[in-house]
Amino acid sequence: MLVGYARVSSNEQNLNLQLDALETAGCTKIFSDKLSGTQKNRPGLENALSHLRTGDTLVLWKLDRLGRSVKGLIELVETLQVDEINFYSITDGINTSTPAGRFFFHVMASLAQMERELLVERTKAGLAAAKERGRVGGRKRIMTPSKLEAAKKLLREGMPPKDVAQNLGVSVPTLYRWCPAASKEN
Repeated sequence: MLVGYARVSSNEQNLNLQLDALETAGCTKIFSDKLSGTQKNRPGLENALSHLRTGDTLVLWKLDRLGRSVKGLIELVETLQVDEINFYSITDGINTSTPAGRFFFHVMASLAQMERELLVERTKAGLAAAKERGRVGGRKRIMTPSKLEAAKKLLREGMPPKDVAQNLGVSVPTLYRWCPAASKEN
């Protein structure tokens, strides 16, 4: 069975071109969504996937109708392949029921995996270089050593913690975290 899926990004856009192409391709069931491809929850796609059985084919007008990221597309097609479900993109001419189509997806999966590994490698190298320069990851601390000394001094002089925090431009919980004695004085 050929199960079609069509998607446009907004309600103002028209699905007719995709629906006509899916009908011409011989789809017996067609599902659709009118929402952005970045949305994780796509009811039409979920319905289409739930109707697919071993030996069926998911048909799209174009690859980008399935999702925006190559990673997401490859993961979905790999899931389909595990369930022995084929994938066919009309405009792109990609059909995983053929050896050439399967080859294309193996190449894409390899490229995506290499990109993920390179990204991890670049991130680790960047963090190591930053660490060598004395930079520590994360946000800058709001309580600098001078603010901490000022807070302790103001608290010793009897200023209420709420006023000390406001004076230093920090929250009361931040003040309590850095000066635990302040919570006992309140």
